[in-house]
Formats: sequence, structure tokens, C-alpha cells
Amino acid sequence: MSEYLFIIPLFIAIAAGWFLGRWQSRGKKSVKQSLQQEYFQGLDYLLSENTDKAIESFIRALEINSSTIPAHIALAKLFRKKGDVDRAIQIHQSLLARSDLSRHDFLRIQMALARDYFAVGLLDRAENLLLEIKAQRPGADIHQKVMSLLIRLYEKEQEWQQALDLANQLMKSELQGLEVELSHYCCELAEDLIQQQRYRHAAEKLRVALTYDKSAVRASLLLADIAIKQQDWKTAIKELKRVADQDTVYLSVTIKRLKQCYTELNQLTEFERLMQHWLNKSPSTTVMLAVADCILERDGAYPAGAFITDQLKQRPSIKGFNQLIDLYIAHASKGANESLMVLRGLTGQLELSKPVYNCQRCGFSGKSLHWQCPSCQNWGTTKPVLGLEGE
Repeated sequence: MSEYLFIIPLFIAIAAGWFLGRWQSRGKKSVKQSLQQEYFQGLDYLLSENTDKAIESFIRALEINSSTIPAHIALAKLFRKKGDVDRAIQIHQSLLARSDLSRHDFLRIQMALARDYFAVGLLDRAENLLLEIKAQRPGADIHQKVMSLLIRLYEKEQEWQQALDLANQLMKSELQGLEVELSHYCCELAEDLIQQQRYRHAAEKLRVALTYDKSAVRASLLLADIAIKQQDWKTAIKELKRVADQDTVYLSVTIKRLKQCYTELNQLTEFERLMQHWLNKSPSTTVMLAVADCILERDGAYPAGAFITDQLKQRPSIKGFNQLIDLYIAHASKGANESLMVLRGLTGQLELSKPVYNCQRCGFSGKSLHWQCPSCQNWGTTKPVLGLEGE
């Protein structure tokens, strides 16, 4: 279906060229008839959703009427979408060799060729061509496309600072759609600075990340990590609490850090109160188990087990069930303990076989939290799994 949609602009462009040709050309009757035949044959294939044969017919139509630039551009775009980038490059290079191109068409074709190079991984060629287009001072529309593609290119090369420097040359309205990516570029730079123990500079990058994207959970977690490394427990707690306002799906990622901070401050009662508040506001298995641990430490195994049982009736989860079994194993009689150990082995294997995180865009799943999805390359789309097998 997607190929069917991509071929429609090509069909329209050829149609326009054919109808114009009928009025502009009085001679060359055989050429017109040939063009007409290929055009209608391609249209028939298109209506039959036989896209490959439709493309071949339209290619032959273009060979007959080679002056139709929009049709060539549409055809090259279709080839790129289908993965045949070499043919797209050939078409664009042939068009650029023509001497009758307007400045607008020339820049437009150069931009399309840069996308071809980018798609096939020829990043140096793409960068040089984009910088050449930029130096020609194109109109606002092409300029924004050039800058956006250059930013994506520097992302591919992990040149985070170059990407951010380019973004600083754009107006705020031109940054729409890039905020999340730019925020993560700042976080990438901050992680390198944290490894170098340059905490002040890292914190500056993370504050910039939050100006790009206020809901940048990654930035808040890294600011908390910096505060923890400096034993600034209160600041770390403040940064971790911010995650609840940014995206409650990530609350489970904050629990271990929060407990460490509250333990260092000797304020575990405050920790339990916060966990109870989050559990009521945004229930999740990890938060529920954090409350259960507090009950266990304060009141013992039976009240903790009763609490987990009551919670599992409302929101069943494999992880919660396994924790309940662990409690019973620790306090059950020897005979019952052996049976529970067998059951725990089975449910433990089930939990280990399930992913912890998945991408909301492409469905990629795994045990680790990737801020950039390894499959679809989108930023910030990988989140904790919810439901029976997750949170």
C-alpha cells in the first residue's frame, strides 16, 4: 500500500507532461501515441496495484518524454523508498547535468541527491553537498531541510556538538520536530563529561537538554546521578521526583536511586510515604514492591505478603507473583518450601524470558533501556513494558 501511495505523484507528473505535450506538439504523432500507450498501460497496472509493472511503464513513458522534471524527481524518490538508491542517484545526477534547469529545480535536485547519499551511507558526500547548498543561500524552505538533514547526519557520525551548533543557527520555530533529538545530543555529551568527572560542565549540558525538552527523563536521571556521585542526596531526590511530572512510565527506573538517597539521609519513612503516593497516583509493580519492602522491614513477612497479595488481585504481574513466592519460601515449612522452589523456578524462567523494555514505535524489545532504539533509531521511544509481563 505504501508503494501505491508513493507512485501517485509520479503518475500525476507524467499525466501533466502528457497533456501539455498534446497541446504543445503538433508533429511527432508516433511519439505521442507511444507516450499515450505507455501512460495508459502504467495507469492500468497502477489501478491493479501491480506497482512493479506500473513503474516500468512509467519509466518507458519518461524515456519518451524526458523533459518532465517533476516526474523524474518523483520516480527517483520512489526508487529510494524501495531501497534502489543507486537508480535514484543516477536519475538525480542525470538531471543535474542538464543546462536548462531553473535555480529552484537545481537546488531541489541537489537536495534530493543529498538524501540519496545519506540513505546509502555516503555521509561525506551528503555533507559536502548539503554544505554546498547552504552556501548558495537557498529559500527558507530548502534551508530548513538542509539544516535538518545536516543535524541528522552529524547524529549518525555521533558529532553531537556539531549538531547542536547547527541547531543554534535555527529559529525556534524551525526546531519543531527536533527538540527530543537535540535534548538527547546534550545528554550524550553530558555522559562523556560525567565519565571524565567534569560534573559542572555535564550539569550545564543537561540543563540545556531540559530547555529543548522539558519532559527529558534522561536529563533528570543524569542530573540525579551527578548529585549522587557528589553525595548531594537532597538534590538527587529533587531531580528524581521530577521524573513523576515528566513521564510516570519511568518511575520504576528511579526507585533504586531514591532508596539509596533516603537511606543516606536516614529518612526511609519519607521514602515509603513517597512510594505510597506514587502507587496511588500511577500504579506500577516496581513501586508496589518498594512499598512491600518497606512493610517487610518494618512489620515482617506476613503483612508484606498480605499487601502484595491484595495488590496482585488488583494488578496481577509476574514480577509481583515471584516476589510473593520468595516471601513464602523464606518463611514456609520445609515440605512446602520444596514445592514452592519448583514453582519459583518455573515462574522465574518465565520472567527471565520476557523483555523489560520495548520501543513504542517499532516494537523492538530487550532487557536494557536504550535511549535511542537500536532498530528504528528513534530517540526516547523505548519504555518499560506494562501489564502482566512488566510494570
